[in-house]
Amino acid sequence: MKHLIIGTAGHVDHGKTMLVKALTGVDTDRLREEKERGISIELGFASLTLPSGKHAALVDVPGHERFIKNMLAGASGIDIVLLIIAADEGVMPQTREHLDIIQLLQVNRGIVVLTKIDLVDEEWLELVEEEVKDYIKNTNLKDAPLIKVSAVTGENITNLLEEIDRLAEETREKPAIGLPRLPIDRVFSVTGFGTVVTGTLLSGKLNVGDEVEVYPQGLVSRVRSLQVHGKSSGSALAGQRVAVNLTGLEVEQIKRGNVLSLPNSLTLSHRLDVHLLLLKDTDKPLKQRARVRLYIGTAEILGRVIFFDQEELNPGAWSYAQLQLEEVVAVAKGDHFVLRSYSPMHTIGGGTVIDPAAKKHKRYRKDILDKLATLEKGTPEELIEQYLLGLKYPANVKELEKETSLSSEQIQNALEELKKAGRIKIIDVDHVQFLVAHARYQNWIEELEGLLDQYHRKYPLREGYPKEELRSRKFKDFNNKLFQALLQTMETDRVVKIHSKTISKSNFVPTPNSEQLKDLQNIEKAFLNGKFQPPNWVKEDFRQEFLQYLTRQGKLIKINDDIYLHHYVIKEAQRLLRNYFKQHNEISIGEARDLLNTSRKYALPLLEYFDRQRLTRRIGDMRVAGKDL
Repeated sequence: MKHLIIGTAGHVDHGKTMLVKALTGVDTDRLREEKERGISIELGFASLTLPSGKHAALVDVPGHERFIKNMLAGASGIDIVLLIIAADEGVMPQTREHLDIIQLLQVNRGIVVLTKIDLVDEEWLELVEEEVKDYIKNTNLKDAPLIKVSAVTGENITNLLEEIDRLAEETREKPAIGLPRLPIDRVFSVTGFGTVVTGTLLSGKLNVGDEVEVYPQGLVSRVRSLQVHGKSSGSALAGQRVAVNLTGLEVEQIKRGNVLSLPNSLTLSHRLDVHLLLLKDTDKPLKQRARVRLYIGTAEILGRVIFFDQEELNPGAWSYAQLQLEEVVAVAKGDHFVLRSYSPMHTIGGGTVIDPAAKKHKRYRKDILDKLATLEKGTPEELIEQYLLGLKYPANVKELEKETSLSSEQIQNALEELKKAGRIKIIDVDHVQFLVAHARYQNWIEELEGLLDQYHRKYPLREGYPKEELRSRKFKDFNNKLFQALLQTMETDRVVKIHSKTISKSNFVPTPNSEQLKDLQNIEKAFLNGKFQPPNWVKEDFRQEFLQYLTRQGKLIKINDDIYLHHYVIKEAQRLLRNYFKQHNEISIGEARDLLNTSRKYALPLLEYFDRQRLTRRIGDMRVAGKDL
């Protein structure tokens, strides 16, 4: 494994910092108060070179109960834990709490290290060793090797290094895919460089020059420089300890618990749907709406627990639940968390985030529990389909990456399977693919067909349903481009027929009934008889529909917004003008009025219509014959 994070855990004054110094040569107690009191308060960090030449980062966390929140910040991203127990004291309260935290965060690889063996005799050491083995036998460290060391004399330090090296070889490297996400555990300033933040990169890759954002504040910056495990680097990969020098930001603007990622890549939320486990040795049940302290990434946030199907959770039991938080967080699906009681503060449980941007749910709903089960354990295909089904509009791939916490590779593979199975529909918008669950798409089709059936029955002469009215009524969450693309997709699927301003069912043909047919015949006759002085019915709602129908049929021609003429009358006007231009080079509006035996009110719009059709051409106040006359 290339990028390894090793963390210490254990009771206060059990020799964690001394052991780190023996392994690395670095004293991780940085603060004067730490030196004076002889305990770690803040997180300490040191680079470790293993016998094989591999490099690791070693995180030294505080053991004192008062600084558990600092311990939790350091536990984020740990690959291997060193559970440190002093041989002269054995298992102590913070040993137990730290081990609970290790299990809740699902750190499953570790070494149990008995320190200070130089202070006890062999008989006592054997008793403590038996106590420790008995204590860990039902934990995730039950199969962990146990090594007895002395940081003072150096006894077995080499053996410990070799065992760490062996575990490092077996530990799977975090894939550098997906969004880069760095929970910040330290913020400080370096003279000549400015603000620096540190943390363990949980996923993805960071590069010098990348534009980044600090969540939840929404502070945008750029990566000026990077250090990985204490050395300058052009990039950092998932699983590495990283120091990031940020441009344009002050130390006071950032704090531990913030998250560094790409701009607009993380969703902020006050609610998390979670799989919650209450520790079996907790002294009482966790009640509905209990106030708790949430530790996730490097953040500590107050909130309340909402159970969906019960009023309290018993020790040792688990439940789906929602955490309603007093501040927004930026986390991802699958993140592990720890809960501590509000007061007095004790670690009581933890679990895994299922939905990092959850909505408020009604309680005692089986469908909600089923949905959460799918979100937790479902395949990428199931997760994507369920997410799409919950939307009122199509989503693009970037949204899927952000909302499902799947990598781009997982999403592409899942989309291929979903397309083969016919479970998603793809809508292309300017060469960007938008995705909709097939069931949702089918539902839109059924609703649209019902709406169009009703409209066609009510208005059998109309070309179709006005598109803008349809969008505002049924697809208000769509922008215009996405709406037009949806209609084009439905036209390709022979669901609808698209017209300039309307849509109809694909097989719809406007057809008058017997009564309407008589009205149409009378209207057409009136326009024929009126010749160049047609009826002025344009503003009458009753006849408007008939005029539009006759226009689409080609019987009437719309000269301008207020004037329609019969197509035979238009042909007659062309014939008269053609004959006129055989004897004259040009014609005035007055001469056209007399030629057509009409008034200026109709002669001028007709000549302007002929100009547009290139039958005439205007020169000053006169018209000459156009090339198409």
